[in-house]
Amino acid sequence: MIGAQTAFETKMLLRNGEQLLLTVVIPALLLVLFSAVSIVDTGTGKAVDFLAPGILALAVMSTAFTGQAIATGFERRYGVLKRLGASPLPRWALMTAKTGSVLVTEVLQIVLLTAIAFALGWSPHGNPLFVVLLLLLGTAAFSGLGLLMAGTLKAEATLAAANLVFLLLLVAGGVIVPLDRFPGAARDVLALLPVSALSDGLRDVLRDGAGMPWGDLAILLVWAVLGLGAAARFFKWE
Repeated sequence: MIGAQTAFETKMLLRNGEQLLLTVVIPALLLVLFSAVSIVDTGTGKAVDFLAPGILALAVMSTAFTGQAIATGFERRYGVLKRLGASPLPRWALMTAKTGSVLVTEVLQIVLLTAIAFALGWSPHGNPLFVVLLLLLGTAAFSGLGLLMAGTLKAEATLAAANLVFLLLLVAGGVIVPLDRFPGAARDVLALLPVSALSDGLRDVLRDGAGMPWGDLAILLVWAVLGLGAAARFFKWE
């Protein structure tokens, strides 16, 4: 049942033009644009080496947080979650299927973005296992926050808030603009955001060939625990 529901959730997501634009098209366009045109000073080295890890983090956020929050919020509004909750599929299995759908979509995103980055001259380094662990923790953190938003706010409020957060974190989350371009106090606060931790952690591994970025990993773990815990506690099915 979980496998069938995961396949269904994935098909619905990929058939949604707005969600596809948010999760696939926008990250790909940003990667190409900012790698090809010197709009933002990304420091020494090739721009794509700085941008690719940040865009991967953005892709995770767009799917696990923004896309999932909006889709789940409207499913809740129209009573879809209530009906599914009364079906033979347990509620925990439904959430597991949604998580599986997010992971499948992220794999497709990462394959596409990686291919584009290689075509632009990207030269990644580091241990792939560190990358996978960062991406999984980032997914858990953003999923918890997305489900918390979808399960507590009205659908229209979720739509507005999720898109606003996406835009704000795109600018101030170290995805495209390096955090060292911000004032010291603001930089310290922004570094604690999940997208900043994911971007910086991936950049440390993939660009600099560093070992496991434990500080960034700890930030993601805290966000994952808080987000998933709050979602489990406060999520309303109707």
